[in-house]
Amino acid sequence: MRPTGKLHLGHLVGALRNWTQLQQEYECYYFVADWHALTSDYAETSGLTSHALDNVTDWIAAGLDPEKSTIFIQSLIPEHAELHLLLSMVVPVPWLERVPTYKEQQDLLREKDLSTYGFLGYPLLQTADIIIYHASHVPVGDDQVPHLELSREVVRRFNNFYGDVFIEPQPLLTRFPRLPGLDNRKMSKSYGNAIELSDDAETVRKKVMQMYTDPKRVRADIPGTVEGNPVFVYHDAFNPNTAEVEDLKERYKAGRVGDVEVKKKLAAAINDVLEPLRARRADVVARPDRVREMAFEGSKKARRVAQETMARVRDAVKLRY
Repeated sequence: MRPTGKLHLGHLVGALRNWTQLQQEYECYYFVADWHALTSDYAETSGLTSHALDNVTDWIAAGLDPEKSTIFIQSLIPEHAELHLLLSMVVPVPWLERVPTYKEQQDLLREKDLSTYGFLGYPLLQTADIIIYHASHVPVGDDQVPHLELSREVVRRFNNFYGDVFIEPQPLLTRFPRLPGLDNRKMSKSYGNAIELSDDAETVRKKVMQMYTDPKRVRADIPGTVEGNPVFVYHDAFNPNTAEVEDLKERYKAGRVGDVEVKKKLAAAINDVLEPLRARRADVVARPDRVREMAFEGSKKARRVAQETMARVRDAVKLRY
């Protein structure tokens, strides 16, 4: 994850829940992608390291276990940059320009100057992140499969020049609900429309009570729309009481329940989900140096693997003196 701000419920359903399950089945590497954050946020870096450590705190709170998974910080492993450089020597520029998100992000973030090599070369650094640990699988959503396919092409091209150095990573497809923002726009820190994992119970309640619902429903006795209604999208994602959710939906569509009741039950469900995270987070925060220690220890472990890989890469490229 890129440390561009505090983590929110979208990160929980989009990645962290899956990450905690994967660590029971695989040897997992999870890292703070601080160099990747610089590809678009290079002009303002004051919060980068604090966000990085805060993100790791949320990872631990969500259930990642540094005894089971390797948790590290990208920029503490300079071998990522060395491999990225070597990959950039053999990969044609048009391969990078055709990545679907390249033009999309430039259009979306017009207020930023993204005409840099760092932004163009993002997929190559991403490839280095993956293959330096000989990852066999990468958990991705459908929209990220093209990125991984580029990584596979890069591996084939590099191996074609220098021998069978790397394996081609396979996608581990992950399906998850896409949460809208509280105002039904895209969830974004710039919109301030997210429930953060570190929010306390009262903050969660206040945010939920302000959520966007069916704008045509001005009274509780008017039948409302459930499909695409953010309140019910969140109920489906966080309320384990499916009978309660179905009852609320039926009454909402029939005009027999008010938004207040629906939102109060949603706030309770979200707080039930976040309460164990709050407890684990409080335990970590009570020992301020613990997160930094975990990140540094994980980075040392990751770097040993990265150094071994780069020794083989230098041999393959014949950069030994």
